Amino acid sequence: MASAVEPKKKSNVMYAFICSILASMASIILGYDIGVMSGAALYIKKDLKITDVQLEVLMGILNFYSLIGSFAAGRTSDWIGRRFTVVVAAAFFFSGALLMGLAGGYATLMLGRFVAGVGVGYGLIVAPVYTAEVSPASARGFLNSFSEVFINIGILLGYVSNYAFARLPLHLGWRVMLGIGAAPSVLLALMVFAMPESPRWLVMKGRLADAKTVLDKTSDTSEEAAERLADIKAAAGIPGEVDGDVVAVPRSRSSEEKLVWNELIFSPTPTVRRILLATLGLQFFQQASGVDSVVLYSPRVFQSAGITDDDQLLATTCAVGVTKTVIVLLAAMLLDRVGRRPLMLTSSGGMVVSLVGLATGLTVVGRNPDAKIPWAVGLCVTSTLAFVAFFSVGLGPMTAVYTSEIFPLRVRALGYAVGVACNRITSGVVSMTFLSLSSAITIGGSFFLYAGIVTLSWVFFFTCLPETRGRTLEEMAELFGTTTPAATEADHTARNETDCSSRLLG
Repeated sequence: MASAVEPKKKSNVMYAFICSILASMASIILGYDIGVMSGAALYIKKDLKITDVQLEVLMGILNFYSLIGSFAAGRTSDWIGRRFTVVVAAAFFFSGALLMGLAGGYATLMLGRFVAGVGVGYGLIVAPVYTAEVSPASARGFLNSFSEVFINIGILLGYVSNYAFARLPLHLGWRVMLGIGAAPSVLLALMVFAMPESPRWLVMKGRLADAKTVLDKTSDTSEEAAERLADIKAAAGIPGEVDGDVVAVPRSRSSEEKLVWNELIFSPTPTVRRILLATLGLQFFQQASGVDSVVLYSPRVFQSAGITDDDQLLATTCAVGVTKTVIVLLAAMLLDRVGRRPLMLTSSGGMVVSLVGLATGLTVVGRNPDAKIPWAVGLCVTSTLAFVAFFSVGLGPMTAVYTSEIFPLRVRALGYAVGVACNRITSGVVSMTFLSLSSAITIGGSFFLYAGIVTLSWVFFFTCLPETRGRTLEEMAELFGTTTPAATEADHTARNETDCSSRLLG
């Protein structure tokens, strides 16, 4: 019996694997936009002769623009489906990249950032939500980490683009770096036609036969597919005895939206309130850690550390991208083996040590501007690589994975959008204030501040985030109804071992 089930399990996980890759392609474009701006900013400032404040605004404003896309994506994905929302994101990415690539001045460049920012908001929502909803519980962490993996691949490609086009004429180089990002958007829009729709969205629309077809292809066993369908029907308010290819799902759209806002924001249950708190804290601390200051301003950080040659700056920045990409691939393999909590706590602890090292090195270099201090420069580079490595093994991929899997079905899209809004606002504040903050308290002082914030995040993760590994999406309400994450983790470990044993026994 076990040998008959095993091939089906492998093929179904592979099908969900392919679906997740296709959805996560949107994240490559998002990552490219983030990465390419770090190097392009050097040449934009020289060419357009803008101030540090204008540069800060240009770099950080995309995060605020993305709020529009984030909240629009929640409604759009509930209206036309997760799959076709990817097409909407691709259209915004394409238009924004073209506008930035053809920009004649600062105003047009800002318009391009606005359009691209809306696309970023769409991409941040739809890829993780779709992947979480199409994945079986046994591989959901691995598959949902693809979004972060592809963001890092995009960031690396952005860094490589900086290095490749840096030798073009000043007025042309940065425009090619930004404009070439339009090409992958066309491919992304075409890939959508190979993706099935989310089974949970299909159930919400009453299309039970279509949902069952997708679940049969993405579940480990036919029994699991039936259980997932029953759980989704219950979460969507469809009675278990109701069956058929297409069934009526009562409630008008306006009353549905009002109910969703009430359930999530205005009158949440204690369980939903705890889920919302966990989401907002996780999304806030991810960006308050200062990761955008490292990713967006890494050339400036390395300049402060004593590296002044443009080629050396961009090459060192590429090393940051390679480190992030390699480590996030490792994290993807560990998510469903080690669990969310251990990786999150290890990640934030390592980030504190790395930030203190970076801040120390920058402070030493800053106090000796006329002297070459090799050990301090080495400490800065090593600490930066260690910081992005620790971030990428836990807090980076975990934020999207954790947030997309803990909300109840009816409020999932909106809940994830609220979390992303918190993430983008925090990211915008950090990236739009880094240069000014560095001028006020020194660049070393800025990273000491980030180290203090990440220390607080470790305490928050330890006390407020229970383990979710191996749980189905429909079990999260029960999980967050408990009071002690450590106790929940212990209970789940025993339960997970039982589940694993059952599967091995066939």
